[in-house]
Amino acid sequence: MSRKYAILGGSLKHTMSPPIHARLFELKDREYQYEIVEATAEGLVQTAKYLNSLNGYNITIPHKVGIIKYLDRLDESAKRYNSVNCVDNKNGVLTGYNTDCDGFLHTVRAMGVRLSGRVLLIGCGGVGRMIAIESALAGADLSIAVLESDLPLAVQAEKEIYAMKPDAEITIVTMDKIDDTKHYDLLVNACPVGMYPKVDGCPVGDGIIRASGAVFDLIYNPRETALVRKAKALGKKAAGGMAMLVWQAVSAHQIWDGDSYSDSEVQSIIEEMEDAVEKNFKL
Repeated sequence: MSRKYAILGGSLKHTMSPPIHARLFELKDREYQYEIVEATAEGLVQTAKYLNSLNGYNITIPHKVGIIKYLDRLDESAKRYNSVNCVDNKNGVLTGYNTDCDGFLHTVRAMGVRLSGRVLLIGCGGVGRMIAIESALAGADLSIAVLESDLPLAVQAEKEIYAMKPDAEITIVTMDKIDDTKHYDLLVNACPVGMYPKVDGCPVGDGIIRASGAVFDLIYNPRETALVRKAKALGKKAAGGMAMLVWQAVSAHQIWDGDSYSDSEVQSIIEEMEDAVEKNFKL
């Protein structure tokens, strides 16, 4: 029997969710329907009624917080970030999850990187805040580098982390004060520098890339940012944002249907979606 799912967002002209989920359903020979649902904040009441009749759905900007009031319960991941990007309907009970954190953790694991080592995070808004928290909870010696105007975001994340993990190791610096004499096990870019169409931008200098063992850039358009290209040229492990996008979708399928996927299956989908972005999804 065909099961029904959807992606909810404000403007979804360039969403990659339908093709990603299509591939994941196809790998398990599941019959499914997956639709795109756009809604304004004002229209969310009626839209939520419809969505909550489905087997499950994904949520993206700007409804990750607004959808919470229409759910029955929240998983710990959603409570931690007060943000939901995946809903599961089991026997009429609607549970909200945050699989963005799963996507990040799976990406790092698939790269073979220790998140408990030294982590340098560029940017701390939105998803960057989640990465800061997950890294600190995993035991990272975390350095957060931001523009001076974004220091309050980093300080707020620091407070949240200390409330959860009082012995966390956190250093906050402005971008011009990053210590490139240190070795970082992982450099994560969570700022928009390098995103299409300004593809030549790189958030950090070559010295910081050299000081990093591995690089993860949340940007997925272009498929390889200047940061990722430079890291690979220096022989570093490097991944772009499509990896996290696909892995968080994998978590949704584990929640919805209990399905699991091998690293090679997921990597194949990542590469397929990167090809699609390059050919068809320029923003």
